[in-house]
Amino acid sequence: MLLASLRSSALRGLRSSSPSFVSPLGAGRRAMSQYTLSSYIVTPAELNTALQKNVHSKLSTAPKVIPLCASWFLPNDGRNGLDTFKECRIPHARFFDLDEVKDPDSIYPHMLPSAAQFAKAMGRLGIRRDDSVVVYDTKELGLFSAPRVGWTLQTFGHPNVHVLNNFRKWVDESYPTESGIEAHPTEVEYPVPQLDQAKVIAFEEVKEIAKELGKEGAEEVQILDARSLGRWKGTDPEPREGVSSGHIPYSISVPLPELLDPNDKTLLPASKLQEVFKSKGVDPSKPIVSSCGTGVNAAVIDAALTEAGFPLQNRRVYDGSWTEWAQRVHPSESLIRKTE
Repeated sequence: MLLASLRSSALRGLRSSSPSFVSPLGAGRRAMSQYTLSSYIVTPAELNTALQKNVHSKLSTAPKVIPLCASWFLPNDGRNGLDTFKECRIPHARFFDLDEVKDPDSIYPHMLPSAAQFAKAMGRLGIRRDDSVVVYDTKELGLFSAPRVGWTLQTFGHPNVHVLNNFRKWVDESYPTESGIEAHPTEVEYPVPQLDQAKVIAFEEVKEIAKELGKEGAEEVQILDARSLGRWKGTDPEPREGVSSGHIPYSISVPLPELLDPNDKTLLPASKLQEVFKSKGVDPSKPIVSSCGTGVNAAVIDAALTEAGFPLQNRRVYDGSWTEWAQRVHPSESLIRKTE
């Protein structure tokens, strides 16, 4: 009952963040189409309906629904996100490159860009602040990297962000696709936003939490790890050379596949996600930190928590995740645990 109530509250919060748009042509005059995708996770049918109402004219000032491809593969995979985007994509989609839109000065793979860098990337993609963005990823992997880009947009305060569940299902259900080199979008001016610090947690704070966890009277922060169980245990290698596997002390293994349907790799429905988190002992009333290899799949956990009805507050993503952790903690600190 508690989770059902929390889910209802969370969804109301998400719906309230998707306002009705008013045309700039006159007060009270509605834009040609009204785009109201009510939930964060949307189905192919919902996206298709919204796109059918979309205005594709470059002269139109009405807000648009923009599919945003976030295709990305692990570095040892051999495939390339941009190539898969060119091979098969949703019509009028743009490509958000996780390996390019990041902090260029960090040695860690996918640290958040600055607000100015984010605004520049959005402007180059032709995305305006009042556009509704629906992020999706590859048909090969199912739900994988789209939640990271969705979380990034949310963290920089883009008002209308959704994640498609998922592109594989979009293709299987015969919704329209296109291929080839996409038409270059008209660049726009995207205002420089402010980063919502409440959604992100940095290495230093995670380290302090890890040192205190297990001690009497310590705040019961829950660190959820989306990597495979073998990587969490330290029995399987990390995909990045020179990075030791293992886990943050007292972290909880929540491997990505456990959050997805085994057949079509869509995010599980709310009731099933609630069962998964309950089986792991995750308490919705306590703070949660989501982690993974480089902060990509950590956002899948965060999206699953939203879908399961966990409160939107008191949840953060560890941006550097395990790749940063394994390279920054000192062996003498015993902050890399292995479980045989």
